[in-house]
Amino acid sequence: MRKQHSQDDEQRWIDWSLAQPRRIAVVGLSDKPDRDSYRASLYLQQQGYDIVPVNPNHPSIMGRPCYGSLYDIPGQIDIVNLFQRVERVPKSVEAAIAIGASLVWMQLDIIHIEAAVRARRAGLGVVMDRCIKIEHELRHRAGLSITDHPNTREEPSG
Repeated sequence: MRKQHSQDDEQRWIDWSLAQPRRIAVVGLSDKPDRDSYRASLYLQQQGYDIVPVNPNHPSIMGRPCYGSLYDIPGQIDIVNLFQRVERVPKSVEAAIAIGASLVWMQLDIIHIEAAVRARRAGLGVVMDRCIKIEHELRHRAGLSITDHPNTREEPSG
């Protein structure tokens, strides 16, 4: 039963994320166009999402200023999208909590149960082992409109 609750909760956060463009900090965004992080972020930017690159090795990526850490970003972040090695996830989750993000999205093959529990206990939503670009494309290919779906404007409750 607990697993089903977690899946339902994750689905509500996915719906919330895709209901309208959000401000997304992409931790580990590469400047290389052939990388998944770049392709996914460029796609989302083209869909109207405000992409905020987080990579201490570059001054800018995709024509956007790049920040060394989540703590350096001015303004509110809705989603922290993680394209990084799993051992770095706990540090990013702590930063997401500290900056007041609403959701931590761990990309495909990124699963960190302890960090997910920590984020949920702090009131953040969590999506793990999913790609936001793929989720967005699937919804739009299927012709699904989630902007009319109830409760997608406000953050899902725990």
